[in-house]
Amino acid sequence: MREAAARIGALLPRERLEPAVLAWTRGRRGDETWGVGFSGGADSLALLLALRAHWPGRRRQLLALHFNHGLRGAAARADADACRRWCRALGIRFRGGRWRAPAGGASEAEAREARLAFFARHARIVWLGQQADDVAEGMLMRLARGSGTAGLAAPRPVQPFHGGRLFLRPLLGIRAAELRRLLTDAGLQWREDASNATDQYSRNRMRHHVLPAWEQAAGRDAVAGTTLARELLDEDDVALTRWLNELRPLRRDGRLDLARLAGRPTALWRRALHRWLARHPAAGEPSRQAFAVLLAALQRGGPCRQSLGRAGFALSDGKYLRYAIPEPERVKKRRRAR
Repeated sequence: MREAAARIGALLPRERLEPAVLAWTRGRRGDETWGVGFSGGADSLALLLALRAHWPGRRRQLLALHFNHGLRGAAARADADACRRWCRALGIRFRGGRWRAPAGGASEAEAREARLAFFARHARIVWLGQQADDVAEGMLMRLARGSGTAGLAAPRPVQPFHGGRLFLRPLLGIRAAELRRLLTDAGLQWREDASNATDQYSRNRMRHHVLPAWEQAAGRDAVAGTTLARELLDEDDVALTRWLNELRPLRRDGRLDLARLAGRPTALWRRALHRWLARHPAAGEPSRQAFAVLLAALQRGGPCRQSLGRAGFALSDGKYLRYAIPEPERVKKRRRAR
């Protein structure tokens, strides 16, 4: 197995990995733990072997994280056993976890959240094996939902979270078929999740039906085009975020300073309003129509009032937007009685 890791290192040189990830690795502390999402599939196996090959001095700091979603019975337990054996052969620490899926099955989102929560419990820095086909499938799914640049730029090579947590994805520019070919050339066999062959989940339907038809219709490598589009969208997203940060429209008291946004592109207004909503969780997540109505009213200027959440309101006097929860009638009566 260790010889196989060396072969993968030769077949997949460090220069093929995402430049942003390579830049992040420079100057890192030698004692920090690098968690690696390790399902046993081709992508995660190639990632684990590449990390061992290209950063041999960090082998003791690698921690393979395997999560059993509890949805495939004996097959999933066999995956965990195989991953544990591979890690033992590679001299890499292994940590397994298992989820008790909700009765009646789980959605893709629920399974994903459970897996990410497991990762967060065991490592601050987690490497993930998502590759170019994942980028294309994800973008098609987000286009169907009407995502903007922030969503379409995902998944990012380096994705920071609050509290110093970080996801790293060094394989985003490499096709799934190439990773499988590299493993085959190295004499390795990965684990196959039988559920990936079904149309049970939306991502599988994109992979089996939409992506092949799209590439055939395009007559070119549409996945390569998608990875380039993701990079360009990420650049635009970073630029808009920095511009908004320079404007500083969100005040410490939670109000949105509308004057700082006057005359600016709608994209900045939209981002500022999303940021304001995030500051006020009680406002909830308004529907797209409600969001559009509020955004248009703010851009027109002048006073406006719109219901948000169960009991609150977005209130604007034309200068500032604030979130207000009216006092209960009994409190008003007490005030008047005083």
